[in-house]
Amino acid sequence: MTDPSARRTQEQRRAETERRVLDAAIALIARTGSRSVTLAQVGEAAGYSRGIVYHQFGSRERLVEAVLDRVQRLGLPEYRGNGLEQVVGIVETYVRAVARRTPSTRAFLQLWMEAVAADPVVAPLFAERDEGFRRYLADVVRLGVADGSIRPDADPTAAGVLLVALVRGCGLQLIAASTVGDVDAFAGEAVRAVRAGFARTP
Repeated sequence: MTDPSARRTQEQRRAETERRVLDAAIALIARTGSRSVTLAQVGEAAGYSRGIVYHQFGSRERLVEAVLDRVQRLGLPEYRGNGLEQVVGIVETYVRAVARRTPSTRAFLQLWMEAVAADPVVAPLFAERDEGFRRYLADVVRLGVADGSIRPDADPTAAGVLLVALVRGCGLQLIAASTVGDVDAFAGEAVRAVRAGFARTP
């Protein structure tokens, strides 16, 4: 019979290995994109043997998928009875997260650009996740229309597409440009644009 404490220790070791491997992969992808990154490079950067990444993930596809799942976690606000405020919070959270220029946000945008360029590994992963993000934003707009905070003629599906374009465009500006000036001012203008476009008028 396996000792539960030994099993927990083994699970903890596996989780620690996965964390270090993903941290290393994110750092490498943030610098050069995923196309030039090999599983062996990731393993060595994580401080393990060259084969550890293959042992943990099995393929580049599964590693990139795990990286994408990690770097998409932005801590977006939840619905609290006001759809407009949730949309505003999503935009502001996204912009400020990218402005910090962490390896995670840089890796995310590198992968997104590879998806736009039709990378056979990354493009299908983004297609699925982007569709989910658009649906999520459309649902938030629907909630705002229902609770009266968003104008009743807003088209939720079109709004979802527009909001993805807004936050991704802001993200690229913040990552690609050497400076965009005051980040608070930049975020404030993004928020004002959303309010002006979606708020229900009295």
